[in-house]
Amino acid sequence: MQGKTMAGLALALAAIPAAGAQQATEDWQTIDTLTAMVANAMGRSAAPIDRRIKLARCPEQASITAIDGQTLAVRCPSLGWRLRVPMTGPAGAMPVTAQSARPAAAAPAIRRGDHVRVSIDTESFSIAYTAAAAEDGRVGEAIALRGTDAKSMLSAVVTGPGRARLAD
Repeated sequence: MQGKTMAGLALALAAIPAAGAQQATEDWQTIDTLTAMVANAMGRSAAPIDRRIKLARCPEQASITAIDGQTLAVRCPSLGWRLRVPMTGPAGAMPVTAQSARPAAAAPAIRRGDHVRVSIDTESFSIAYTAAAAEDGRVGEAIALRGTDAKSMLSAVVTGPGRARLAD
């Protein structure tokens, strides 16, 4: 009898950390709602996040930003995790690009073919290099850049005339 009681107690104690761990993971339904709102504002729809992903719950609200016309970034800066969420457009619609979404009045800070000083800044180091702009871009927009060879492409956010910051 005492063996059955001890086995039941051990089973109950083993379930307590599992329940706490389940509550400590991120709530994907809330993040899906937020990504859907951001994607809808861009005229797109966001793919749902795979529920099998287990990440620690962000202590503050996760930030959601557009990387480009097809991808959103969901970040928890305090814990250091980041997810990329693909976006799709309505059937038959052209994808929303930075070029089609911007007002015509503002002049681009970077023009296609310009040499751009691209920087990567972290807490422990900073790197800068030069790349060629593959498209026009205004401050705050993500643009495509070409590296030293024709095959290497990257995306960076325009920070000013001839300057960009590597997009996360």
